[in-house]
Amino acid sequence: MKNVVILISGRGSNMQAIVEARLPEVRIAAVLSNRPDAAGLAWAQARGIETAALNHKDFDSREAFDRAMMPLIDGYRPDLVVLAGFMRILTPAFCTHYEGRLMNIHPSLLPAFPGLHTHERALAAGCRVAGCTIHFVTAELDCGPVIAQGAVPVLDGDTADDLAARVLAVEHKLYPQAVADFAAGRLKIRQNRVTGSLPPDAGAQLLA
Repeated sequence: MKNVVILISGRGSNMQAIVEARLPEVRIAAVLSNRPDAAGLAWAQARGIETAALNHKDFDSREAFDRAMMPLIDGYRPDLVVLAGFMRILTPAFCTHYEGRLMNIHPSLLPAFPGLHTHERALAAGCRVAGCTIHFVTAELDCGPVIAQGAVPVLDGDTADDLAARVLAVEHKLYPQAVADFAAGRLKIRQNRVTGSLPPDAGAQLLA
């Protein structure tokens, strides 16, 4: 059984998808947030999951917040830390501390469109496909080894909200599977490539 700690900043829809998947060999040890008012904390509490919040506004630097967050996370003895809409840029020390066991989901097909406003940027660039990427986190923003990707079509007349909703549906299927793959010991990092994950067309298969 693998202990998983999930970090959120809002409602945590990907956190909810992981919890509701009831993954074998996975124990959700805690849901933590940098915002005490994050809606996902109440959702997790209602399901008997331990929660805690550490307000980043109480710290004078990103480094100070991360130094305080690490012992809070480590108190739950995590085998895996999952970022599920955790809206913080992490310090190198934090990334190094959880190297190989820190997972994130990003709403674009990396390396395209790292950072924010991914759907608006995909539309502005005239992309015909968009999607999401699950990756291990490194100190370089949105550049860690890719675990899985799922693609969706960009339709004529799409707004950023339309595209976001279509991508989110794929996220909710791919992220639980990536956590399950980690818990089962299938994921291996070789240089910048992850083996043992879903096939490249998994997103299309899951939407079928």
